[in-house]
Amino acid sequence: MREIERKFLIKGDYKPFIIKSVKIKQGYLSSVPQRTVRVRMLGDKAFLTVKGQPNKSGAERFEWEIEINPNEAEKLLELCEPGIIEKIRHYLPVGQHTFEVDEFFRENEGLTIAELELQAEDETFERPPWLGEEVTGDKKYYNAMLIKNPYKNWENK
Repeated sequence: MREIERKFLIKGDYKPFIIKSVKIKQGYLSSVPQRTVRVRMLGDKAFLTVKGQPNKSGAERFEWEIEINPNEAEKLLELCEPGIIEKIRHYLPVGQHTFEVDEFFRENEGLTIAELELQAEDETFERPPWLGEEVTGDKKYYNAMLIKNPYKNWENK
């Protein structure tokens, strides 16, 4: 399975357009660049996800995911590498797509990123006025990197 996803910073007020929000807590059993293995609590559900290394643009990579028992996920989170990510994911429909805007907390408080899943890297989509600079492929914005170098430590935010 391939995931095609583009990431953007936020430059305006997106909150009036939210249709749904869910709390996310996640950790990484492996965060090496060649593969990440993530444990995620998404509301009252839990998932184990394996992602491969991104392509040159950073937009496309292998992704495999399976739903797991939330109690087992909590136990797996205890085995994860240091640095748990907590965020709220907001869903915002724009045209034919739905943006997922992640508002980070804890070590990454102050960082907000919009993600958009596409069928093809060059697929066109409507750009809402609150959508800022594209950061697809910029590794520092990968969740697996945010556990190693949290937003609070960045000099040039």
